[in-house]
Amino acid sequence: MLYKFQCKNSADVFMLSDLTQLIFNTIDKPLESKGIFLVEQLQPAIEKLEAAIARDNELRQAVKSDKLSDDLEDKTPKADRFGQRVFPFIQLLKAALTNEEMITWGV
Repeated sequence: MLYKFQCKNSADVFMLSDLTQLIFNTIDKPLESKGIFLVEQLQPAIEKLEAAIARDNELRQAVKSDKLSDDLEDKTPKADRFGQRVFPFIQLLKAALTNEEMITWGV
């Protein structure tokens, strides 16, 4: 499924369901087929996503510097970094927060 996130003064962001579900799990929000982010929900969502990006980067650095055992290295994601994947969505959240706008999807 493809999700389209939009707010008034920003470009739309399209995401597939796997990334969308990962983001919503990270920000502790249930994913529904349509919904809305209120302005007061934006800052906590941004903070949770940025904290998750920092954790992902730390884990990757630890693997690169051989601080983790080989068992943990196998569990490290080999795909693109989390920050790369969520960057457009975080930019949308920040723009909506700056402009004090809601974000909608599925409408």
